[in-house]
Amino acid sequence: MKKCSRTAHESLTELNITPLLDLAFVLLVIFIITTIPPVKETELKLPTAAKHLKDPPRKANYISVQADGKIYLDREDVGVNDLLARLISRRTDNPDLNVIVRGDAHTKYKQIREVLDICQQANIVKVDLATEVNK
Repeated sequence: MKKCSRTAHESLTELNITPLLDLAFVLLVIFIITTIPPVKETELKLPTAAKHLKDPPRKANYISVQADGKIYLDREDVGVNDLLARLISRRTDNPDLNVIVRGDAHTKYKQIREVLDICQQANIVKVDLATEVNK
């Protein structure tokens, strides 16, 4: 029976630390990069700001279109021709006019489209369509 040679036995007892050194250097570089260097700043006296009050909530103007074609502007019965003039006058008073169009479920789309066209002619850019969420 042949015994192991001395040179083969010595190589098994030695520990190769080269991969461990590589890992240590990589971790050292990562820690150096990720740590924030302390920055010495000069003393500054920051200005104070006034407390900003919240803007009042915008009043929405509702245009309701019923199934029979009647149009209401904020619960006031208006005709198609009168709606344009009233919207223009309200837009001149409030350039940031907000309009919400509410249509009955049985209203024809043509009538809603007419109201949207009138809002566009009155140069109102904030127009929303009201919907109902089913639960």
